[in-house]
Amino acid sequence: MRRQAILTGFVQLACNRVHRSCPARARTFSPMGSTLQAVRGMNDLLPAQALRYRRLVAHIASVLASYGYHELRTPVLERTELFVRTIGEVTDIVEKEMYTFRDELNGESLTLRPEGTAACVRAVLEHNLLYGNPQRLWYEGPMFRHERPQKGRYRQFHQIGAEAIGFGGPDVDAEQILICARLWRSLGLSQVRLELNSLGDPAARARHRELLVAYFERHHDQLDEDGRRRLHTNPLRILDTKNPALQDLVEAAPRLADMLDTESAAHFDGLRERLADAGIEFTVNPRLVRGLDYYNRTVFEWISDDLGAQGTICAGGRYDGLVEQLGGRAAAACGFAIGLERILLLLEGKPALADVQTPAAYVVHHGEEAARVAAAAAERLRDLGHAVIVHGGGGKFASQMKRADASGARFAVIVGESEVAAGKLGLKPLREPGEQQLLALDAVARRLAGDPA
Repeated sequence: MRRQAILTGFVQLACNRVHRSCPARARTFSPMGSTLQAVRGMNDLLPAQALRYRRLVAHIASVLASYGYHELRTPVLERTELFVRTIGEVTDIVEKEMYTFRDELNGESLTLRPEGTAACVRAVLEHNLLYGNPQRLWYEGPMFRHERPQKGRYRQFHQIGAEAIGFGGPDVDAEQILICARLWRSLGLSQVRLELNSLGDPAARARHRELLVAYFERHHDQLDEDGRRRLHTNPLRILDTKNPALQDLVEAAPRLADMLDTESAAHFDGLRERLADAGIEFTVNPRLVRGLDYYNRTVFEWISDDLGAQGTICAGGRYDGLVEQLGGRAAAACGFAIGLERILLLLEGKPALADVQTPAAYVVHHGEEAARVAAAAAERLRDLGHAVIVHGGGGKFASQMKRADASGARFAVIVGESEVAAGKLGLKPLREPGEQQLLALDAVARRLAGDPA
């Protein structure tokens, strides 16, 4: 007991040193020997789930590649200033949701990325990717926001996003919406709708902001606590409230669409014409504003009614001022991000992503020499492009064959004393009628490839 107490003390001391700059709750630890669990809202992906995730990412990546988009990978940690300058200091993300800490080595404030666009633009500028060439890029990975976890809304979540930087016309806005529409069709997601809006240029937004502040000040007693907090910092976000009691008030508020500048109105008309030409149905939602300050002109969301409150599965829009805001030469840009967990929820039970990856063969063996032959044969079959599992842990042939059947493999490859002596392998079909055969390795490979001979 005394030794256990000493060990617990050492662990507590070490953890306190690591977290001495964090709030007190971060220094609370489970007693030695207790079962540790993942942080709430940060979920493990078990093998079947990880397989579906990987297949979904590969599927989306192939569609993006067909439109000329190339992958860019950025760190999960960035300087906090990047997100404060781009997302907006008075947004919910920066005010309440970012995981931020101070690096004890150099005193820098660092943040786990809450979204991918700012980091993507930072990387493009840092590595001079825009010189002479606009860029079509995509990224994928975990994002982090400190918020109340619920179905489809997590503290660590995953996005795949696309950014077209250096393109100013509505044709690229339309291209990105068409990419999404193609994805939904290919994944069999038919109950998804598109909502659009235009935020205009900064001058139009400033005029709209003044009118909103004046309007909501006249109805100050009807605002909820969140609305009062946002009134003088980010009144546009009041329009995006989910509070049912505010819907009539919001519906009567001044509309940005009524004060769009000429160029933004023409841009929005051009987008809608292209979507109509492509047969893409959409609804113009004048209350769609998005939660990030860098958006201008086009904003859009793809929404499913099958996910409850977290129905937005993809969102994006135009951010023409962001490149210049981060120190680059002015360059128009447009992008979107897809919430992968939400897509996976919609795909549950659908054939688009199989839950199980089955091997072509499961190799059973008995005896030390047979084990070596089995391992060598499996490597050769893998060289020829076949997924093969070699039984581990010993056991009789009968128990190994049960494992082979449970694996989902199409064939069992059998290596025993007689197979070793003959210099061949036994091959037994597991999913179709047929007798066990004694075959050379090349013949086994042909059978696994579907050649009956």
